Amino acid sequence: MESSRMFDTLGERLNSALDGVRGSGTLTEDQVKKVTREIRLALLEADVNYGVVKEFVKNVRERATGAEVSKALSPGQQVVKIVNEELANLMGGTSSKLTFASRPPTVVMLAGLNGHGKTTTAGKLALFVRKMGKNPYLVACDTYRPAAIDQLQQIGKELGVPVYAEGTEPAPEGIAERGIKVARDEGYDFVIVDTAGRQVIDEPMMEEIKHVRRAIKPHSVLLVLDVVTGQNAVEVAEAFGEYAEFDGMVLTKLDGDARGGAALSVVSVTGKPIKFASEGEKMGEFDYFYPDRMAGRILGMGDVLTLIEKAEGQLDRQEAEAQSKKLMAGKFDFEDFLGQMQMIKKMGPISGLLGMIPGLNKQLQGVDIDDRMLGRVEAMVTSMTVQERRNPRLLQNPSRARRIARGSGMTQQDVQKLVKQFNQMQKMMKQMGKGGRMPRMPRMPFNLR
Repeated sequence: MESSRMFDTLGERLNSALDGVRGSGTLTEDQVKKVTREIRLALLEADVNYGVVKEFVKNVRERATGAEVSKALSPGQQVVKIVNEELANLMGGTSSKLTFASRPPTVVMLAGLNGHGKTTTAGKLALFVRKMGKNPYLVACDTYRPAAIDQLQQIGKELGVPVYAEGTEPAPEGIAERGIKVARDEGYDFVIVDTAGRQVIDEPMMEEIKHVRRAIKPHSVLLVLDVVTGQNAVEVAEAFGEYAEFDGMVLTKLDGDARGGAALSVVSVTGKPIKFASEGEKMGEFDYFYPDRMAGRILGMGDVLTLIEKAEGQLDRQEAEAQSKKLMAGKFDFEDFLGQMQMIKKMGPISGLLGMIPGLNKQLQGVDIDDRMLGRVEAMVTSMTVQERRNPRLLQNPSRARRIARGSGMTQQDVQKLVKQFNQMQKMMKQMGKGGRMPRMPRMPFNLR
């Protein structure tokens, strides 16, 4: 998953608290008290449940003042490590992945309030399991909102996944049972049942979920929670625990501007793991939730593993090696650059990708990275002729720059700026390829208006 804006402020506050001990060769009890006090305030301001904060701070303080010693780390670094580990523990410790029924189909029931992204999650999950080699099938059981059935059918059409629906008249448990039977008879091995939501938690809704769950005996029940709703999401999770008996959660809108307290509270409050994280409207923006990786990203330590996985999903290894050799030899042209840029666009928002690189989060603070910049750069590169893309020196000709500017809707200065930055990048990579010392990093060819 991408680094989300949600944790930016919390990350800044936690890092500010830890800055005082990072370089410490020794660690006093007063320093530990000061750090944990600041951590406590940072978590409370992020809307983390009070009881959860209390337990978190207690664990950090006990471990930091205990006999925990590593020869490889200074006492200050040890505190950073402890906070990182405790953050991961707060969110479940390790990732909790899907399991599948020994006798197909695996049935997963989704529960949650209206507006939390349940129906979109159904589509995202279908795409996710299809990439794992499964054959998904969707069942529309929201008998209260025809629009929800229409939405699921539209998603199914978009993904090429069949949707079973009977409208709004029959009982939802009956629709679910018949839908699962059709899926089984037709050879589908993964069924996702989208249940009805409400604007608020109410008794009839909870009873209905209980009836559906009892009727179909799903292999897994996932509660879909919109983390932007803050502590309300925690209250929703507690209420659903009794009736839906969910075994995992899906956190949606992790790319939002909320304070992130719900994401850090729900596991401790419910005792259930976060299985998936979802952000954005695109169907592919959905993945397993990794507590350790998220903790690292919150503290600005990056998330290289997720970045590698995203890249592997879009780029062939041999192609990557060939591109790397061209880059280091200074032979990387605008044709190669266009291909790389299109790959990056498929991987997700560039601000999120950059946030996964260790140490870069802090450097990017206050820098507004607009993903539309990629579109502007792409427009200029695609306005070049193939000859110009393969031989960037031709672009020093002002008349060529004017033509590209007209074709891309940009200015001649923008085109010249792009070419200049590209040439700087080429020189830098060639110097590194020869084993030279890394020069000062030039502004990359995204720095446009």
